[in-house]
Amino acid sequence: MSQRNTGVTPQVVNAHACPVREVLDRVSGKWSVQILVAAAHGPIRFTELERGIEGISRRMLTLTLRNLERDGLVTRTVHPTVPPRVEYELTPVALELHETLQRLTDWAERNRVYIAEARATYDGEREPEPADA
Repeated sequence: MSQRNTGVTPQVVNAHACPVREVLDRVSGKWSVQILVAAAHGPIRFTELERGIEGISRRMLTLTLRNLERDGLVTRTVHPTVPPRVEYELTPVALELHETLQRLTDWAERNRVYIAEARATYDGEREPEPADA
């Protein structure tokens, strides 16, 4: 460790990063991002989410929605009909997050060719290691 950073220990870094890491882990999860994107245009029903998010199980959708609701990112409204109609909607905080996700998506789209080329160059400059090494 350099002399300038003698007060920065792993414990100090982890104490500051832990709450942020927990939030980032939650909102950047595969299913959370897809739910936030799907619900960005207004209230959406559970079955619409289930049909619209490829590969998500009913249980995973339920758990992820519950966590997003607990975190204050999604509101759940049960309409008193038979059968009950349940809708999910993003909160203002989640709409702000969606704007950030949209910028990240736009960045990824603009740079996907560059990244693919960089990967190919990187891989081309390295010889595969022998299997018996």
